[in-house]
Amino acid sequence: MKHPLVMRWIRASLVVAIVFGLWVLSPDAKAYNNPQLLPAEPTPVVDLAKVLTSLQRENLVKELEAFEAETGWRLRVLTQFEQTPGRAVIDFWKLDAKSTVLVADGKGGNILSFAVGNDFYPLLPRTFWIELQTRFGNQYFVRDNGEDRAIIQALASVEGCLRKGGCSVVPGLPQEQWILTLVTSAIGGIICGFAGRPRKAGQVFAWQWALLFSPLWGMLFFSFGLGPVLVRTQDWLPIFRNFAGFGIGFLGAFLSYFLTTPSTPEPEA
Repeated sequence: MKHPLVMRWIRASLVVAIVFGLWVLSPDAKAYNNPQLLPAEPTPVVDLAKVLTSLQRENLVKELEAFEAETGWRLRVLTQFEQTPGRAVIDFWKLDAKSTVLVADGKGGNILSFAVGNDFYPLLPRTFWIELQTRFGNQYFVRDNGEDRAIIQALASVEGCLRKGGCSVVPGLPQEQWILTLVTSAIGGIICGFAGRPRKAGQVFAWQWALLFSPLWGMLFFSFGLGPVLVRTQDWLPIFRNFAGFGIGFLGAFLSYFLTTPSTPEPEA
């Protein structure tokens, strides 16, 4: 009579073997290295999902070839949906450390992913690529602008940053990101205003308390309010609005003290 644990191990091994065998024999698994999906002629753009129009594809090919000749950086584009050439693109494009592949796949929630060569990271850190993916590949951007614009604008950001010697963040300030910086600026002003409210007779502004809470409101205003704006745009308008948001929050919190504190009645003669 066999031990129950041995029987369980045998059954588990059989299940794993069957699942692995089905995965190997499935047509989708073979597509992970399928050079037959690639064109016969070399091109920096392989549009298997037909995301780009013929004119967009032609212009993008010319742009990427000119950019490579000018800078030496090799940018490649692969769009796919049901099938993928997989690792076959490595030999097709002869990818190296100065190569980056933008993969657009409409099956997921975020359509963009990047295979980045190691030589890019000193100029464009990993956080840059994460922000690039989340900004242009998310379903809301794609819904409003289309998959083609997501690809083109993401590549334009990479090219622009490489031309000027690198970027720590993706240039440009989306409206939803600016609104977040405005909210954090206003919250910083509110905290500063509450901290500075008078706490004893004759005091106009409690600067000691404002200084004590400065790490909190300073972080909200400078790090999360002004910081993301200053590194992404040189436009003065969002900067002015964030200062205004901080000021309005500060005045609202500070002046509320005088509106809620009852005035001391004059003594009778």
